[in-house]
Amino acid sequence: MSRPAQVGRIHWFILVGCAAALVHWAVVVALVSRAAWPPLVANVAGWLLAFVVSFGGHRRLSFGDQDAPLGRSLRRFFVISASGFVVNEITYALLLHLTALRYDAVLATVLVAVAGITYWLSRHWAFLRTEEH
Repeated sequence: MSRPAQVGRIHWFILVGCAAALVHWAVVVALVSRAAWPPLVANVAGWLLAFVVSFGGHRRLSFGDQDAPLGRSLRRFFVISASGFVVNEITYALLLHLTALRYDAVLATVLVAVAGITYWLSRHWAFLRTEEH
C-alpha cells in the first residue's frame, strides 16, 4: 500500500472512530443525565450503538479497499470491539471508583486510550482480505 493510501486510511479511521466515540459518549451522557442510568450500564448501550457506526464506517471507508468478506469481517470486528469494550468497561469502572473525576471526562479519556489498538487489530485482522499475513 502506498504512503498516501496509508495516510488516507488512517484519516478515515480517525474520522469514523471519532464519530463512533461521539455517539458512544453522547448516548452515555444522555442516559445518565436524562434517564438517571448508572454510568456503567449506560456505557453498554453507548457501545452497542457506536459499534454499528464504527463497523459500517470502517468497512466502507477505512478498509473498503481490502474487500474482506462481510460475515467474517463483522465477526472479527465484533471480537475486537467487544474486547476493547471489556477493557473500556473495566478501566472505566476502576477510574470511576478510584478518582473523583466526572463520569463523562473519564469516559472520554478511556475511549481515546482504546482507539489505537482497535486500529491495529482492524487493519491487520478484521478487515484483512486473505488469511496470509
